[in-house]
Amino acid sequence: MNAVAIFAVAVVVIARQFRARRINSDRRWWIVPAVLAFMALRDPGVIDPHHRVEASLLLGTELVTALAIGAGWAWTTRIWTEPDGALWSRSTKASGAIWIAGICLRLGLFGIGALLGVQQNSSALMLGLASTLLVRSGLVTWRAQSLQPAATRQGSPYGDGVGRVLWKERL
Repeated sequence: MNAVAIFAVAVVVIARQFRARRINSDRRWWIVPAVLAFMALRDPGVIDPHHRVEASLLLGTELVTALAIGAGWAWTTRIWTEPDGALWSRSTKASGAIWIAGICLRLGLFGIGALLGVQQNSSALMLGLASTLLVRSGLVTWRAQSLQPAATRQGSPYGDGVGRVLWKERL
């Protein structure tokens, strides 16, 4: 069941990223990665009890790979500002190449685990996907916020969501 969820989330996320999308930096961009991580960590089989050292090394390598893929994906995503101030993003061909390289690396890690006899389930893959999405979303949000004008980034001076009205004095 986890493998189907991982595949479905990956397909939806990847397909959405290759279309131009408006960025809303106020959204809770961390929710989907958090749910995926929770689902992965609730499974007790994330580490093979018979090969703890090897399984831990594979999981650590998977997470480092996932973080690198997320960072690469974020830095190759094109972000631009429209004349109305709206922020937009779209993944590039380089982003697609990073995804393909990441899939190849993960298949290689799975093969190494199989050669070592480590019992592997989809929890490690789901945790890796959560890490990739978390890093990618966080970096894209950070990059997008650096493109916004300072006035829109700061918000209201009173924290109530209502902007301050500047009145023009007349003499």
